[in-house]
Amino acid sequence: MRIFHILTVCGSGTVSSTMVSEKLKEALSEDHITITTTEVKPTQVEQFLEERQYDFIAYTTPIPQGLSIPAINAVGFLTGFDEESFLEEVKQVIHNILKQEDIINS
Repeated sequence: MRIFHILTVCGSGTVSSTMVSEKLKEALSEDHITITTTEVKPTQVEQFLEERQYDFIAYTTPIPQGLSIPAINAVGFLTGFDEESFLEEVKQVIHNILKQEDIINS
């Protein structure tokens, strides 16, 4: 089973990013999608992307531009406003990753 690695980002790298991580794990588990998360602050994003491969970023605070992986604004997911749009975007990114991996492995 494929495990997706997500970088979650908030201003302090702890509170909001951990809340997004836990809520996202719970929501995706209902669709049998397994994730691991790493919580960081914006100034750590590029360093963490150099050290390990992540599938996408969920952020609640501005992050550096021009990153090599998808970045999804998670503010609405954190606050409860427009959660479904966020989850749909996450699922679309996951779908695209799986589709690309199928193409590469064919």
